Amino acid sequence: MAGTTTRRAKGAGAFRCSECGWQTAKWVGRCGECQAWGSVAEVGAVTVRTTAASTVARPATPIGEVDVSHAVARPTGVPEFDRVLGGGLVPGAVVLVAGEPGIGKSTLLLDVAGRAARSAEHGDRTVLYVSGEESAAQVRARAERIEAMARTLYLASETDLATVLGQVEQVQPELLVVDSVQTISSGEVEGSAGNVAQVREVAASLIQAAKARGIAVLLVGHVTKDGSIAGPRVLEHLVDVVVQFEGDRHSRLRLVRAVKNRYGPTDEVGCFDLSDVGIVGLADPSGLFLSGRTAAVPGTCVTVTLEGRRPLVTEVQALVTQSSLATPRRATSGLDAARVNMVLAVLDKRAQAPIGGSDAYLSTVGGVRLTEPAADLAITLALAGAITDRPLPPGTVAFGEVGLAGEVRPVTGAHRRLAEAARLGFTRAVVPRGVLGAGPVPEGLSVLEVGTVAEAVGRALHDVPVR
Repeated sequence: MAGTTTRRAKGAGAFRCSECGWQTAKWVGRCGECQAWGSVAEVGAVTVRTTAASTVARPATPIGEVDVSHAVARPTGVPEFDRVLGGGLVPGAVVLVAGEPGIGKSTLLLDVAGRAARSAEHGDRTVLYVSGEESAAQVRARAERIEAMARTLYLASETDLATVLGQVEQVQPELLVVDSVQTISSGEVEGSAGNVAQVREVAASLIQAAKARGIAVLLVGHVTKDGSIAGPRVLEHLVDVVVQFEGDRHSRLRLVRAVKNRYGPTDEVGCFDLSDVGIVGLADPSGLFLSGRTAAVPGTCVTVTLEGRRPLVTEVQALVTQSSLATPRRATSGLDAARVNMVLAVLDKRAQAPIGGSDAYLSTVGGVRLTEPAADLAITLALAGAITDRPLPPGTVAFGEVGLAGEVRPVTGAHRRLAEAARLGFTRAVVPRGVLGAGPVPEGLSVLEVGTVAEAVGRALHDVPVR
């Protein structure tokens, strides 16, 4: 019995998770701490190692004497993508572009590669596009379709890391695109392409090559079912910029936002229109989120949201009908279901709206997804209009956060939202109290300040009395 106990003690902690450090006495496929798959591996005895100091080849430089010309961003030729990156690609920067399958990552990066290769501002740049998922002929066919052909754009279909590095050595590109990092594997590491060890080795090798040669690198990354980037979490820490590619596959709108950016802000959003002929940046996408009708319809309200620092005008539509079920149905599309249920409860309790036995359906126009609390007031007015069968006056926008006590709270960027509404021709805005005193109101726009949900419903719909 004593010998068995000793053997168990020696074997305890022989397997460790590479993601979070969790230890176990035997191998398991899934980490018991962080729930990551394939991250538990056997480790040897823990030893303390020391490294002797070596001769310094490049001594440290005073910060005032550091040359910053090497860290200047160079435009890619795609303004919406440059907006997200902070002005363009910095030499030596590594950008990870992640998104769901079929959303348009390869199309966007091929367009970026073609435009960067024939950029007139900096002269022709050598660009290498490495595809591990398609052949060079397939990539060229797409490049011809989206007009991304360029004389200095080189294509290679490779899945071996050593061969990819050899292509970089031979072509000497200024921009390298790898589609995708999960399809490249190294012969020096055990396991198939895409596992934790392979992704870590491939990413580290490409990052080292980028820093040593001053090459800007764009890596395509796959995502898991829950939307997170596949592979080890350390991948996001190693790269300089993490860009998320979002959108509904049934809609043409695509949004690109930076989750991490060492060279610029993370509050910018790029808007693109994906079609059969390629992907086109949208400098003014607000028109995509409006229905375009001229007659006022009950149950609709327009709001102004901020995607990063960009105001977007979006329409919210609501339909309320008598339910034939014991439990009324609540269905949403493009809206947070939890916030919609909260607004319904506030309307029922604070404004005595007859919503209890009715089905409620809410949706946004154009496939855009609204998660900002500033859309609460528009959702409230759309539901109130659907319940009372009274439309809002034409040219009305509304924004504001709704609290559980029935109050309407102020939101950030109010005057930027008002300016965007006035630019698009709206004449009436329902906003939280305090907006008028914070700055000038755009010409031609009348502002109606409200403090509670009941007041907002009554004053916005004119003939509904304020409770």
